[in-house]
Amino acid sequence: MDYALLVSSFTQRHSGQGWPRQRMLHECLRAAIRDGTLAAGTRLVATRTLAAELGMARNTVLYAYEQLACEGYAVSDRRGTVVAPVAAAIASAGASAAASVAAVAAAHAATRAQAQQPFGEPHHSLSRRARNLREVGGPAHQMGAFVPGVPALDAFPAAHWRRLLDRVWRGLNPAQLNYGDPAGEEALRSAIADHLRASRGVLCGASQVFITDGTQSSLDLCARACADEGDTVWIEHPGYLGALAAFRGAGLKVEGIAVDEDGIAPTPQDWRQRPPRLIYTTPSHQYPVGGVLALERRLALIAGARAAGALIIEDDYDSEFRHDGPPLAAMQGLAPDAPVLYLGTFSKTMFPALRIGFLVAPQGLAEPLAAMRAQSAARGRVAEQLALAEFLRSGQFALHLRRMRRLYRQRRDVLVASLRQHMGTIAEVHGASAGMHLALRFTVPALDDTAISARLAQEGIVAHALSMHATCERTQAWHGLMLGYAQIPADLMEGFVRRLAAVVHLAAYEAKLPEARPPRVATRKRAA
Repeated sequence: MDYALLVSSFTQRHSGQGWPRQRMLHECLRAAIRDGTLAAGTRLVATRTLAAELGMARNTVLYAYEQLACEGYAVSDRRGTVVAPVAAAIASAGASAAASVAAVAAAHAATRAQAQQPFGEPHHSLSRRARNLREVGGPAHQMGAFVPGVPALDAFPAAHWRRLLDRVWRGLNPAQLNYGDPAGEEALRSAIADHLRASRGVLCGASQVFITDGTQSSLDLCARACADEGDTVWIEHPGYLGALAAFRGAGLKVEGIAVDEDGIAPTPQDWRQRPPRLIYTTPSHQYPVGGVLALERRLALIAGARAAGALIIEDDYDSEFRHDGPPLAAMQGLAPDAPVLYLGTFSKTMFPALRIGFLVAPQGLAEPLAAMRAQSAARGRVAEQLALAEFLRSGQFALHLRRMRRLYRQRRDVLVASLRQHMGTIAEVHGASAGMHLALRFTVPALDDTAISARLAQEGIVAHALSMHATCERTQAWHGLMLGYAQIPADLMEGFVRRLAAVVHLAAYEAKLPEARPPRVATRKRAA
């Protein structure tokens, strides 16, 4: 490897950056690792030798090697410094994440451009509702640190699930290969009703349970069945962009209701000036902030919905994972005949590709919803539904949940401890008591969480900006990052947190904020 040529070429291309020599060398070597020029396992030249070859001080080379090691691109031993085995994976993930960010930025620009075009221009085939939808960040198949909403897929008992499917398929009769019940298989609906009564305090029977293709499918059903175009729907601000898309797609008038540390907090003015037809909330673990709605607020929301003639959509997407304190009962079961549509999914507790969720309707809506589903619902996947019913009935689902709770609690604990160690006073943790993600809230408003999220994506780390979850034009107090931890082994957690903290502190340092920690300076302790 001709390091002099490598550094000279890189310096010519980036001379306008104004970087000092130690930064230039570090950026050059990191770029060479990321693009494969310096492959995993390559032993870097000794610091004394490289310093002499490049005509620079040895401390400059030491700084570059220290930074590479700190960021996970290199490891050191007695014989020197070697490109880390994970460097190729980091480079690949970084390229994928950067491409995702670029694609999302391009989609935002295209959406803005389309909105300025007359309706008769090239996009005349799209409805106004479709053109009003917002792009969501990143592809659905993202995995790794710190992608939210994806469970520890390698911990799912796939072998047992395959055996269940095989047994169900062997027992199917010809009639069960026909179109299934539009509301879902009776065996699964009954098993879900029993599970919810025992574990979540939901008051329901099998006739109130409707099987869907997941939370998004349930939201679409709620919007179409329970509101007319132009009706007002309340949604948390910041909140779940999938719900925003469903409601906008149904032509509803979306009103963002501010979220504080404890969840959705409508004011008397909200109730008077914009009374809702639907209220969407995630009370057990607010998405994305993570707050838990207190009992008095839950009861007040139910009372307010009754008075307004509204329905509450309770999205209980990851309530099975409660890490601190006793489990919280669902809102649906807090009052007799509560005006609540209760949503759940097996994407978080099992695996997303299963594509099975459910909706529990109030007793008075069960029959009309069944009639509507009979005309519009997809009918099928009988084997998967019957296998899931057996998984629930046999106790294997409860066993799997207990294992996942222990695993996620362990990973949560390591993440919180690492964040408190490496972030300092520049950010604080919110919403860590439940679920599979937490919020890292910046204590310094001047920090741009979207820019930091984009910079992290270039490093192969997916950390969604909280400000990107805004659901209305009003300003909101939440700026920071959403960190999913379910997929990250505990022994790797601190390494990812160090890299994340380095990016955040660098952004603060560049903005000349007093809370920032200066960039790490190389020491003289490392041997060549």
